[in-house]
Amino acid sequence: MKIFFVTLGLLSLGLGLAGILLPLLPATPFFLLSAYLFARSSKPLHDWMLAHRIFGPIIQNWRENKSISLYGKVSAMIAIFATFIISILLDVPSHVLLIQGVTLSLVSLFILTRNAPPKNDA
Repeated sequence: MKIFFVTLGLLSLGLGLAGILLPLLPATPFFLLSAYLFARSSKPLHDWMLAHRIFGPIIQNWRENKSISLYGKVSAMIAIFATFIISILLDVPSHVLLIQGVTLSLVSLFILTRNAPPKNDA
């Protein structure tokens, strides 16, 4: 079972890395899923993700506070807006735009209603 979770974790990590470059693919949920899967299957990979300069803070903020940084929120909103504009420019059928608009609106609502991480007093 551990090998199955490691494999899924690596696949999820790969999708997260692709999501950094592809506006339609969200990166953060895949990083969170990878951390979850590695926590159940590979301590070295889990520890690596938590110590990573990019993934670590995202995972810790979510795990401890269910929060998303301002940078993360702004980046997500830009990607969501760009995705919808590109779809309009590509003349995507109206029923697809409607589905996309509803979905992206709900995702935006979720993201924007998450708290910001607490400030460090250090």
